[in-house]
Amino acid sequence: MGQTALAGGSGTSSTPSPATSYQDLSFPEGLEELLSAPPVDLSVQQHHGWNPKDCSENIEVKEEGLSFERRPVAQSTDGARGKRGYSRGLHAWEIGWPPEQRGTHAVVGVATALAPLQADCYSALLGSNGESWGWDIGRGKLYHQSKGSGAPRYPTGPRDARLEVPERLLVVLDMEEGTLGYAIGGTYLGPAFRGLKGRTLYPAVSAVWGQCQVRIRYLGERRAEPHSLLHLSRMCIRDILGEARLGEVSALPLPPAMKRYLLYQ
Repeated sequence: MGQTALAGGSGTSSTPSPATSYQDLSFPEGLEELLSAPPVDLSVQQHHGWNPKDCSENIEVKEEGLSFERRPVAQSTDGARGKRGYSRGLHAWEIGWPPEQRGTHAVVGVATALAPLQADCYSALLGSNGESWGWDIGRGKLYHQSKGSGAPRYPTGPRDARLEVPERLLVVLDMEEGTLGYAIGGTYLGPAFRGLKGRTLYPAVSAVWGQCQVRIRYLGERRAEPHSLLHLSRMCIRDILGEARLGEVSALPLPPAMKRYLLYQ
């Protein structure tokens, strides 16, 4: 199968997009709309950022939740949880984690309020029990109730293929369908985990690299509800134009208010 491209991919990177041999499942309903909308306010991003009261003692949360830094403590794995938990709707957030600051275990995903956030060893803490789900972005493994052995690969692809995850990646949590997936370089990699309905889940990561800095940028939420005919018309027009021609909307013979509506302005 081919790839599913997202409108408004998360940042630019010299890392190539995944090869077409990786799994391709349609991205969750509402995600393209969410990524096409204007960025949420800084105060909203901070409201959904890292929680300074819900992280390992070896982590210092900065910028009112937009980033954290792990202190250089030996033989310790340290995690952080977001301020807000999600039980309904489609949510997306961007994680910024420089590749040179990841070390042997860099895991990105979600956790319940009960998941542990510190371990006295180097490990894939996120996903080590039934309260968290994580993708090790260095090893390309998925963890849930796992000690690491026999963990499935993600995304699926040729056995000898290794996906290089760039600094910025997108986390997509769909609580209406109960799935958690990821996107890099504007390409959705498909659901990594299923069966998450009925829980309240928080953004989470676990890290081992001393002085690593991990950023979070909340992109927004979409709820499963009927759309207006006006909104459906906008989505249809944007789909016909395609991402490459959205910049030409200003040249269309339309009233200014309608042009602004098409561009989510």
